[in-house]
Amino acid sequence: MGGRSVAGQVFLYQVVIVLVLVVSAVGALLLQVRHDSTHEARNRSLAVAETFANAPGTREALTGPDPTAVLQPRAEAARERSKVDFVVVMNTDGVRYTHPKPDRIGKRFVGNTGPALAGRSVTEEITGTLGPLVQAVVPIKAPDGSVVGLVSAGITTENVGGAAERQLPLLLVSAAAALAFSTAGTALVSRRLLRQTHGLGPSEMTRMYEHHDAVLHAVREGVIIVDGGGRLLLANDEAHRLLALPEDAEGRHVHALGLDMDTAELLASGRVATDEVHLVDDRLLAINQRPTDLQGTPSGSVATLRDSTELRALSGRAEVARERLKLLYDAGVGIGTTLDVTRTAEELVEVAVPRFADFVTVDLAHAVLTGAEPEAGTTLRRTAFGGIRHDVPLYPVGEDITFVPSSPQARSLSTGRARIEPALGQAPGWLAQDAERAAQVVEYGVHSLITVPLRAGSLLMGVVNFWRSEKPEPFDPEELALAEELVARAAVSIDNARRYAREHAMAVTLQRSLLPRSLPEQSALDVAYRYLPAQAGVGGDWFDVLPLSGARVAVVVGDVVGHGLHAAATMGRLRTAVHNFSALDLAPDELLGHLDELVGRIDQDEAEEGQGAAVTGATCLYAIYDPVSRHCTVARAGHPPPAVVRPDGSVEFPDVPAGPPLGLGGLPFETAELDLPEGSRLVLYTDGLVEDRELDIGAGLERLRTALVQAGTGISPEGTCQAVVDALLPDRPHDDIALIVADTRALAADRVVGWDVPSDPAAVGRVRASVSRQLTEWGLEELEFTTELILSELVTNAIRYGSGPIRVRMLHDRSLICEVSDTSSTSPHLRYAADTDEGGRGLFLIAQLSERWGTRYTPDGKVIWAEQVLP
Repeated sequence: MGGRSVAGQVFLYQVVIVLVLVVSAVGALLLQVRHDSTHEARNRSLAVAETFANAPGTREALTGPDPTAVLQPRAEAARERSKVDFVVVMNTDGVRYTHPKPDRIGKRFVGNTGPALAGRSVTEEITGTLGPLVQAVVPIKAPDGSVVGLVSAGITTENVGGAAERQLPLLLVSAAAALAFSTAGTALVSRRLLRQTHGLGPSEMTRMYEHHDAVLHAVREGVIIVDGGGRLLLANDEAHRLLALPEDAEGRHVHALGLDMDTAELLASGRVATDEVHLVDDRLLAINQRPTDLQGTPSGSVATLRDSTELRALSGRAEVARERLKLLYDAGVGIGTTLDVTRTAEELVEVAVPRFADFVTVDLAHAVLTGAEPEAGTTLRRTAFGGIRHDVPLYPVGEDITFVPSSPQARSLSTGRARIEPALGQAPGWLAQDAERAAQVVEYGVHSLITVPLRAGSLLMGVVNFWRSEKPEPFDPEELALAEELVARAAVSIDNARRYAREHAMAVTLQRSLLPRSLPEQSALDVAYRYLPAQAGVGGDWFDVLPLSGARVAVVVGDVVGHGLHAAATMGRLRTAVHNFSALDLAPDELLGHLDELVGRIDQDEAEEGQGAAVTGATCLYAIYDPVSRHCTVARAGHPPPAVVRPDGSVEFPDVPAGPPLGLGGLPFETAELDLPEGSRLVLYTDGLVEDRELDIGAGLERLRTALVQAGTGISPEGTCQAVVDALLPDRPHDDIALIVADTRALAADRVVGWDVPSDPAAVGRVRASVSRQLTEWGLEELEFTTELILSELVTNAIRYGSGPIRVRMLHDRSLICEVSDTSSTSPHLRYAADTDEGGRGLFLIAQLSERWGTRYTPDGKVIWAEQVLP
């Protein structure tokens, strides 16, 4: 009766119809009662109002001194007698003289008084002071017909609907009784219909009767139905074919159908049978039989018949084919998971043993292992080996093997085709390879071999050998085809690994050639570094230490997003650009601005060429340390901040403004000034050291802080590098890591001297005398002549072409550095003077006498410097 069957649907339809009729009747009756009640309320309100308006004394009371005192008792008495909710008397302005609630007296009436003031009575439904109500307003007229007052009587909606609500229980009880009787009658009819339709729905019954014959005769199994007496009631087309039944078989006893005794007895008995095999003519039939007398249904049985003659023959071959397909699928999934040649060969062995062969060996050319293309030859290296046991006397992994021309491996390599040796003990070509070892292999039990050339296109990379010992049968041609397919799939992965190894070697070579091979000599910083490439791929991390003028040193570290040759080449371009820009003595923020423009041009050029390998995202940090002032100027472009280890061992990450990565453009870079006392430690690094897929950058910085604190300040920068790497290096680094640890040094005060020079040519002589005395004090008398000449020329140029104040400074470092500064921004240029020129040879002499010279700009002007090699 749930609604799915025909009976259930009929029941639901009838119940719904009865319910709709009852609900409609109740609703109509309620509406009629409500309408009648409202009509009665309008009539009663109007009658009460007109009666009170025309009652003796009502008009006279309106003109009296206190209308309320006279009319209020009369109005309340009239209200109680007439069963209305209120009788209100008011003047022509709508001000009440009476009301059931005395606090409403004297307030304006709520309602439409216009028609009543015009002399007409009006009835309306409004929401008044007592709530929703029906009220009537009538005029009180003087003898001359003028309106001198108004009377209103009304009944609230609550009382209007009271009659209907009082009748509602009776109506609902009647409706429920009608619904119950109708449902009971409908249920009786539906139960009868349910037994007749067996609980089927309309669509199910339709499908059952329309498709019964089609389904029965289309199945590939024979179906027969036998009653309890052994008579055949139904047989489909397949049953007729399998049992060779006559056309009039239906209705006859199974023993009269010409079946063999065992099959007829089974069908007539009606017993349960599951895949019971009977020989009928030349067919093996699997018979399943079940009784039909379940839950009171008629007795009998249903049997299905399936021809298993060909199935038994094909099942074995199908299982073998399935296993081979599964092997090839596993090979496609399990071989080539890495881009390592040796590991890929090992994966081939793992897939093939023991499912296809008892032992598998992979022999590759030496060039394949290094990523190169192998040349013709038969000398290979055993790269991978695996088997069901490890004591087989085959060549071990790592041994170089030179196959003789008669061996199956050599012939396979020369022809490019796979070969089978079904009986190794009778294979002279294989025995000629190594007679003693071959005898041991045969004695061990290995008796059959398939050797397949490992080739990718026209490139022969080696051979794969499949050995059999457990199964007595030798390899057959079908297994040879499977071995070829298996090796072909592995060859693609090995060739990909070989190509990757070649590209990786090229990228590593390029990267190593672009990174600094040794650090330059300088006295400002004691520097140690580590560069650790990623386990897979070559990244674009780089670093450099660049000596600058005035004994200053620049330290730079950068990272090009991405891996491979493109990242390494871009890294080299950026490193070269930094070398060139640093030679101009640019401030860190200005240098990063030039790098940003360079990366933008690189992106634009590659976009125009359609390469689509933009390097936007390159980061860089550039720091300049001055050992004289012990100040460090730092700027960064999207790079992690530096770490500073103070002499007391505390570690901090200075707040260096983080500019955008190089190549984005649009925003200027900012610098930060750090005061680094002598003995401080400056730590620069790339994000591969502190970033992890499972941790954010903040956690990585805290790990770095902990490692630096634990390392302390008592060990060298080299020891600190190693301690940080040991603490933070992951097992399988996914990104390159560059780490620089630099201990700051200060130039001693007695190694720095300076003089202020007035803008007077006569001051040049005093400068020369001061220089001579200082060089004698430093023990550099050999440089006295050249130094006086250099400073004389520089000071003379500053007095003549620059602007004051002018200052001379000398630094005694690894070289003797002379500096002349002024506030002019003009820079001198080296040129060749003509024979007739009286001047123009000063800078030429300076260039000849000094190791190098140049100009750097400061916020207050410029500094012209020259360096001389110490004797």
